[in-house]
Amino acid sequence: MDSAERIDAIVALLRETGEVAVAHLAERLGHSEMTIRRDLDQLAGQGVLRRVRGGAISLLPRGQEPPFAIRERQAVEAKERIALAVNDVIGAGEAVVVDSGTTAARVAHAFVDRPLTVMPLSLQAASALSASRETKLLMAGGEVRPGELSLIGPLAEESLGAVRFDTAVLSCCGLTVTDGVTAHDLGDVAVKRAAMRSAQRIVMAADSTKLGQVTMGYVAPLSRIDMLVTDTDAPDDIVTEIQACGVAVLRV
Repeated sequence: MDSAERIDAIVALLRETGEVAVAHLAERLGHSEMTIRRDLDQLAGQGVLRRVRGGAISLLPRGQEPPFAIRERQAVEAKERIALAVNDVIGAGEAVVVDSGTTAARVAHAFVDRPLTVMPLSLQAASALSASRETKLLMAGGEVRPGELSLIGPLAEESLGAVRFDTAVLSCCGLTVTDGVTAHDLGDVAVKRAAMRSAQRIVMAADSTKLGQVTMGYVAPLSRIDMLVTDTDAPDDIVTEIQACGVAVLRV
């Protein structure tokens, strides 16, 4: 088990139990207590947990997503395949809005040096596109959400309302047939809705772990999506239900 796998396992256990012990983690993960302590110290520095004698206590609010720095190491290969597939369905010269989130950040990297007009909704995506000579970069206004570095608030929504896009590439925290598209943060929900109102086509980029999940903030019904790009681990039954709602599904 490498460092990223250990971190993912520790975060998963923290979300499940709320606290962890160094000795238990060392035995469970097959690594020394010194290695586990370093992992916990790293997570403490990222605000995921608080160190206590012999272990740690979770600082992740119940029902909220892990920090961006943790999520960007999860399902890396799947997110890269999704990003490349999204890039393939975007035509040259399109005007595109790219959502915040780890998968959307990978999409932005895939767009570099393509003749597109792109409005990114996170500083990570903006940074990736800023070095692109062929891409026209439009910046939305708004408040920068700490940790996520996404753009939210009335200024971001107004910026989106002033433009008409060919395609909105969105991410999500949950997606089901009954509850539609959902997200953890309500500010993020409002920005996603604004992006959807300003685009002719909605492409959802979401790895398979998001399918079948429901989070607090309701974004839109599934029928508002034109295409879902996900990975090959997406369950057949869920994919069939999504397709029955008129959504084209691309598994990569």
